[in-house]
Amino acid sequence: DSEGGLYVCTNTFLGFGREHIERHYRKTGQCVYLHLKRHVVEKVPGASGGALPKRRNAKLFLDLETNSDLNSDDFEYEDEAKLVIFPDHYEISLPNIEELPALVTIACDAFLSAKSPYRKQDPDSWEEELQASKHAKTLVQLDNGVRIPPSGWKCSKCDLRENLWLNLTDGSVLCGKWFFDGSGGNGHAVEHYKETGYPLAVKLGTITPDGADVYSFDEEEPVLDPHIAKHLAHFGIDMLQMQVTENGLRDNDIKPRVSEWEVIQEAGMKLKPMYGPGYTGMKNLGNSCYLNAVMQAIFSIPEFQRAYVGNLSRIFDCSPLDPTQDFNTQMAKLGHGLLSGQYSKPPMKSELIEQVMKEEHKPQHNGISPRMFKAFISKGHPEFSSNRQQDAQEFFLHLINLVERNPVGSENPSDVFRFLVEERTQCCQSRKVRYTERVDYIMQLPVAMEAATNKDELIAYELKRREAEAARRPPPELVRAKIPFSACLQAFSEPSNVEDFWSSALQAKSAGVKTSCFASFPEYLVVQIKKFTFGLDWIPKKLDISIDMPDFLDISHLRARGLQPGEEELPDIAPPIIIPDDPKALDIDESSVMQLAEMGFPLEACRKAVYYTGNLGAEVAFNWIIAHMEEPDFAEPLVIPAFGEVASSGAAVFGAVGLDNQPPEEMVAIIISMGFQRNLAIQALKATNNNLERALEWIFSHPELEEESEPALDVMDMDNNANANILAEMGSQGPRIRDGPGRYELFGFISHMGTSTMSGHYVCHLKKEGRWVIYNDLRVCASERPPKDLGYIYFYHRIPS
Repeated sequence: DSEGGLYVCTNTFLGFGREHIERHYRKTGQCVYLHLKRHVVEKVPGASGGALPKRRNAKLFLDLETNSDLNSDDFEYEDEAKLVIFPDHYEISLPNIEELPALVTIACDAFLSAKSPYRKQDPDSWEEELQASKHAKTLVQLDNGVRIPPSGWKCSKCDLRENLWLNLTDGSVLCGKWFFDGSGGNGHAVEHYKETGYPLAVKLGTITPDGADVYSFDEEEPVLDPHIAKHLAHFGIDMLQMQVTENGLRDNDIKPRVSEWEVIQEAGMKLKPMYGPGYTGMKNLGNSCYLNAVMQAIFSIPEFQRAYVGNLSRIFDCSPLDPTQDFNTQMAKLGHGLLSGQYSKPPMKSELIEQVMKEEHKPQHNGISPRMFKAFISKGHPEFSSNRQQDAQEFFLHLINLVERNPVGSENPSDVFRFLVEERTQCCQSRKVRYTERVDYIMQLPVAMEAATNKDELIAYELKRREAEAARRPPPELVRAKIPFSACLQAFSEPSNVEDFWSSALQAKSAGVKTSCFASFPEYLVVQIKKFTFGLDWIPKKLDISIDMPDFLDISHLRARGLQPGEEELPDIAPPIIIPDDPKALDIDESSVMQLAEMGFPLEACRKAVYYTGNLGAEVAFNWIIAHMEEPDFAEPLVIPAFGEVASSGAAVFGAVGLDNQPPEEMVAIIISMGFQRNLAIQALKATNNNLERALEWIFSHPELEEESEPALDVMDMDNNANANILAEMGSQGPRIRDGPGRYELFGFISHMGTSTMSGHYVCHLKKEGRWVIYNDLRVCASERPPKDLGYIYFYHRIPS
């Protein structure tokens, strides 16, 4: 439609342009559409940017806005709505309560008053604004040496590990009331206030660089504490000391003079802007640069371009009734915006001359705003759904998981990243070995700090820094650790100790070592430099290092070799499952529990998730949490039945084989809770002799069975061993991989600026048409000095033989 605007069908189909809508009309027969247009009528006085025409169409390609955000407060605008009847394109202006049936009027009003995905991205406002506490300014804090660790909290008067409050006067950690915010507690925090009169407490688990939840016992209401950073620092919680400035730079990132920020963003250089297909920027939606950087890299890969942009018409035609909730539609839409060139056009010469003559710079209108894409892809995720900064590596894996679960056509673009890892575990006493394979998508490379080539300079710098800090002088110029890439590659292949290794040869715990190699090499190799650590002072820290990442990489020597002559395999016997008489004696992986608790889930729910998934790690337990969040006893304390109760239930103990050769129902339920179908769970358990851990590995190594699985398979006679063997043979080919030589060339990298993944900024560099290009949110420019030594995630493509 030359006039622009957004069409909404009666079945919630969204589309832009008359041609697109007519195609939808011919396919569905839906003839009634709501046509929406927005006109800018006035530039708000004092708003940033240059003046705009008095009237202009707010043209949208679904949500692919230009940089001039017409949803902001910089403009005054009016919305125009019409009802359009196809095929004659007959228009009825709204509102029109006289001519239209009441049902149609109600439907139109409901849509026009609905909360759009743009507004859903905005944080909900408080109905009543919190007031600063009268105790905040004069709060007395005791010098009792209390330091609060970043995890492992427990009420000092009982064993509760959730709904815990830190008293800001003496550092006591106590539980709240049972009814406060819907979680359990024995009211010890209130009792402590009645005994001491210490008025303010902060809820543990709510502390972020943006603030924390503070409650005043004296004022009997939630309050603001303007000095919360100072009060938390008294107990060793320094996270809030890093205050963000307008451009995202934190105070303790400003020094040294030649900072990481300047080098990575190539500040101080006159970078030439790039325009056209593949050179489209993305607006930062409030700390969404991690998403922008990853998606720029993803859509520079031909397989993703073909899968989504190449199939754009078919994806749109086959989109469901609500395309805003369809992954493939959102990916195709975003890919079109980045690759079409429609949102990356150079300014006209007349505009440039006008700007020079008037000595003003008009805001750049190029680029897209991926609001709807972010709203969908982060839906239900506790971290990505927030407006906080996130880890680009975690988002990359989250995206790949969504690609895997939403196939588009016969080609799965994530196949280019998938590879097999061979893990060799050896019992140090019996010297016997076990070889297993798992699927992975990213190579995590450790940082070999001990191999730094400038150790003397680092020692001298640290002494000068401490002297300057003691004398309150400006810090010296930074000396960054220089790490050889070869040392990091060697550290990757070195054996590592296996904690709590159970040797099937000895039928007991023993010392074990594990080494990892590539059972296959992917088409595109993604390398993450493991720069981030977590200090006891609550601050996620980043190693400030420089690694000489090669343009050409050969990892052929890391190819797995399998069982070697003279090696003897460990017996394929699962460890016995012991259910203690005392439930408190059960060994639960507390590190996995705290990883989940730090995501914001109730502590007892985290403990149950780790227990019911057999201590297989935080990722598996996270799937259990997602599947059980709506249950009424989700946050109730873990109750472990006695051994007799388990036996009387008729269910087999984990690891035991049922009398009828049917896998234990508890194990089947655990796998189903992770999102897999029942028949696939039974198939995996039978193929692995009811070993839960190996069954999960078997499922992940046979993703094609999950896609091909049909509900009809649920009624198959799974008691028949022949049927189970046939199904196992169906998946014997393993996961789809694109194995080949282990020689690669660098074509992109994502860099992080800042002290932790919770703060800072991400930038992407990509090599296109023979030269490097920097993608810094909306700014897309030719790179002059790509900082390849400071990257965080690197993208390599295989060199053809």
